[in-house]
Amino acid sequence: MPTIRDPLWNNIRVDAIAERLLDTAVMQRLRYVRQLGLAHLVYPGATHSRFEHALGAYHLAKRALHELRESGQLEGIAADEPTVVAAAALLHDVGHYPFSHALEEVGLPHHEALSRPLITEGAVAEVLRSAIGADAPERVFALICGESASPLQGLISGSLDLDKMDYLKRDAMMCGVPYGEIDEDRLIHALVLLDDPATGHRRVGVRAKGLSALESLLFAKYQMYRNVYWHHACRSATAMYKRLVEHALAAGQLDAAVVARSTDEGLLSALDQRANDATRAMLEALRMRRLYKRAFEAPAAQLPMDELEWIADDRARTRDAERRLATSLGLAEGDVLLDFPAKTHMLGLDLPVLSRDGSVRQLTHEGLPGAIDLPRMADELYRSARYLRVFTAERVTVRREELDAVLR
Repeated sequence: MPTIRDPLWNNIRVDAIAERLLDTAVMQRLRYVRQLGLAHLVYPGATHSRFEHALGAYHLAKRALHELRESGQLEGIAADEPTVVAAAALLHDVGHYPFSHALEEVGLPHHEALSRPLITEGAVAEVLRSAIGADAPERVFALICGESASPLQGLISGSLDLDKMDYLKRDAMMCGVPYGEIDEDRLIHALVLLDDPATGHRRVGVRAKGLSALESLLFAKYQMYRNVYWHHACRSATAMYKRLVEHALAAGQLDAAVVARSTDEGLLSALDQRANDATRAMLEALRMRRLYKRAFEAPAAQLPMDELEWIADDRARTRDAERRLATSLGLAEGDVLLDFPAKTHMLGLDLPVLSRDGSVRQLTHEGLPGAIDLPRMADELYRSARYLRVFTAERVTVRREELDAVLR
């Protein structure tokens, strides 16, 4: 069994199916898509790729499946189901756009939707069908989208999905920050298959002793969003990049299908070849790290969020607000960028918990008696990490009342 050396997990052993999948063009492309998009402009070490992360998620899936098998939890599960789950962990990010999630914020389809033809057709599908079974590609895709009826769905998409455990620890290590610490050993060891109290269906849950490790996952995610993913300079670079791609798509200079198949540098090269005078200056500024400056920022906790979600969702309305704000500031169109990160959950909570007395309780957004109030804490952490910002090409100051007048 081949072994791949990984900076986070040390030796990752890959089975014959994974080895064949890694050799497909779909997986090899991920070597050239950075895990953290433009964060390397802030944290120079953040140049790791989606390929590395996919290997890490696969490694954790194999560890979790081993624990479940050793404890007898896989009895009654289809013999090929663990193999399908491991393949899903390896392939879960194949549809990612260049520079991470940024382009999903400009209205392009979610990366999971782009995964369908990459998994159910072509070389990947051939490997899955020949090695596992005729329906394997569809089963893998259903797991990735969170639509599988498999009891093991929660390992790929859910409150405890292994994807989070890898990317939080890997991103923290590569950025050189101490924020992504997770007790993944405790969490994986606490995994158990339980009958859901609400539906009666068997699914991935956690023993009560794993709740403290679940808290470590929440705190790590909050710290990484506050200090890395939503760092003001990362968001400035992301806002500039989104505007460049958005302009190229609107002008017919780029096709959405081409964007989806590109690598990071491939897309920047395509933008460079097709840029006009208006966008070339911004592209050059991005390449040279001359980022737009903060002219205004406020945490979501201080904002009427329900009234402002359109900034993340309605691109036409956002561009109009940017034009009006630029006019009021005496700046040129394109010199003002509004940024409000798309909605996310600090910790999605829908998880059966096995208590010490053998009873099963459901941990949801309503909380769990006797445990830390994770839902309330997750919401408060989310609101304190998410900022509304105005970025400008020149260093100016935007007053709150001036911004309110434009936004309303």
